[in-house]
Amino acid sequence: MSDQPQAGRRQALKFLAGAPLLPLGAFSTASLLSACGGSSSAAVPATVTPVAANFIGAEFTAMPAPSLANAAAMATTTVGSTLSVNFSDNSAQAFKLAYQPFFTTGDMVSNGSGGTILAGGYVDINNKPIIDKTVAGKERQFYSDSPDGTSLLSVANPTITGIKGKAVFAVVQFEYTTWAQDEKTDMYGKLPSPIAILTLDQDQATGKLSLVKYYNVDTSKVNGLWITCGASLSPWGTHLSSEEYEPDAFTISSNTQFKAYSANLFGDESKANPYHYGHLPEVTVNPDGTGTIKKHYCMGRISHELIQVMPDNRTALMGDDATNGGIFIFVADKEKDLSSGSLYVAKISSGFSIDPAAAGAALTWIKLGSATSTEIEAMANTLKPADIMEVATTDPKDASFNKIFYSGKVQWIKIKPGMEKAAAFLETHRYASMVGGSMALTKLEGTTVNAKDKIAYSALQNMQASMVRGNAAWNEAYGVTIEKVVTAGAVLAHTLTGGQKDTAGAAINSEWVPTQTKALLVGEDYLDAAGKLAPDTLGNTANPDKVANPDNLKFSEKLRTLFIGEDSSQHVNNFLWAYNVDTKKLSRLASMPSGAESTGLSVVDDLNGWTYITSNFQHAGDWLSPLHSNVQSTLDPLVRANYKNRFAAAVGYLTADVTSLKLAKA
Repeated sequence: MSDQPQAGRRQALKFLAGAPLLPLGAFSTASLLSACGGSSSAAVPATVTPVAANFIGAEFTAMPAPSLANAAAMATTTVGSTLSVNFSDNSAQAFKLAYQPFFTTGDMVSNGSGGTILAGGYVDINNKPIIDKTVAGKERQFYSDSPDGTSLLSVANPTITGIKGKAVFAVVQFEYTTWAQDEKTDMYGKLPSPIAILTLDQDQATGKLSLVKYYNVDTSKVNGLWITCGASLSPWGTHLSSEEYEPDAFTISSNTQFKAYSANLFGDESKANPYHYGHLPEVTVNPDGTGTIKKHYCMGRISHELIQVMPDNRTALMGDDATNGGIFIFVADKEKDLSSGSLYVAKISSGFSIDPAAAGAALTWIKLGSATSTEIEAMANTLKPADIMEVATTDPKDASFNKIFYSGKVQWIKIKPGMEKAAAFLETHRYASMVGGSMALTKLEGTTVNAKDKIAYSALQNMQASMVRGNAAWNEAYGVTIEKVVTAGAVLAHTLTGGQKDTAGAAINSEWVPTQTKALLVGEDYLDAAGKLAPDTLGNTANPDKVANPDNLKFSEKLRTLFIGEDSSQHVNNFLWAYNVDTKKLSRLASMPSGAESTGLSVVDDLNGWTYITSNFQHAGDWLSPLHSNVQSTLDPLVRANYKNRFAAAVGYLTADVTSLKLAKA
């Protein structure tokens, strides 16, 4: 409660300048006013000088995991959490959180020119709709059920007409679609990923965001996009996308998935070049709500999941969602320009542990090379895999070959003369393994940074295969060994330091280099006496009150909170979590529809005075056995009713409950 009740109403208005405010409905403004000891009609004595109250902290209160006692809550995005914002005068304001979608995919939404466009719709290299013909008489344009990386941003001097508040923008990418209409034809990775710019009208009284324009970015000049997963907002306001699971160029002739992708994109199953995919796309939003895209070929061709550019505008820590993946950083030559720079892979020393109480392991860095995007793109355009290296899957008994671990298996490679740079940037996984990088991690996903403490975070969706002693993909020399599988995964914390040198003794031109890694949060598998996963009564094979299979990560500097989205095959419902790095409190904020993954996570501390947490989901009702065996019969009809027979998914954000009060009237 306020210690100066007589100044309540003025203080309430002062609070709004310094507090992080979630949008919609003035966030229970009445409770804020009463907490300050006043009301909207209370007179303020003229002799009192209001004292400004500053934001000092915030705390989330968790919601319980939904159950079949309320089946409807398991079949949609359910939010039952609260946020309490604390001020320097000992007052507090509580927000009851809720979810607000911009649209569900498959909706016809405004194109900003008086017409409509299909949200999440797929187009070919000529920007023509790609048609699903798997059900005769019901032909329609494919649209995604898997929206993912989202960035919320503003640009200088927007030129959008018809805006009542302020124009802000969101960039949304669509990773894939799960099934064709026949629900039998697997479409994963067979369609070119769309990426859209949303123009949003931000109500200045409530913070509410309303979609006014949907624009499909033309990706034809970058040869289309391949499986765009997580994303981040660069410090200079661009959307940093991803291309996950880079197609193996050496086996491309037998890759039916990639052939289907090429056929859908180009109309020719042999036209797509695998070396054009597995890179880092960057989208720039224009003031009129359109945008442009480019790919950075010099950041390594890996399983790009999500990158985080550090506050220096040059150093990027990258996720690598692969088996036998590594920790990579890229240091750009110039600030705010990722088109040239140096690529490094980490070597993990002894001491790696998944015990959060352990000291952790030191990281040193092997330089893979320096390059420009232009020169590597030229190589991608002209080189064939056999021009770069020889690859053997059985031991050639030839000392000129190097044994490596690649995608869960042992291979032997030999670099062709003069092809080291091409190998480093186009066959990055193989080359990094050859030169001694610790290619031991499994599904290293989202990354983010806590700039104040100089700590970066990375999500390991699970810890298995190449990390586990004795596995065929495990190599003790990589420095990463755990004694048993931890399917529920972990979040790693990396200490960031300056003044570092690479393993060759050359200076690394960055003050944001990871130098130590340790476990921050570890999931808890439910195991039987034999050590095998054992479900609870609902079906969870990991503790639902702990994070399982972390994927998306974002950090809020103001809230001092790490946000974690799950991609779990162990929780019957996937969750969005908040972890306060100071109090160590973990809070469940939201539950996704059963069978869906939590995606599209981003956090903006201050966008015209408001704070936003974006959140999407993917593939609702994607039932797994035995995980969903106890719930599928009950939930499947509900999910189908909510999300266009399971073909749709929501793109939106966490907000506060709507009220009739608005700040402009306070």
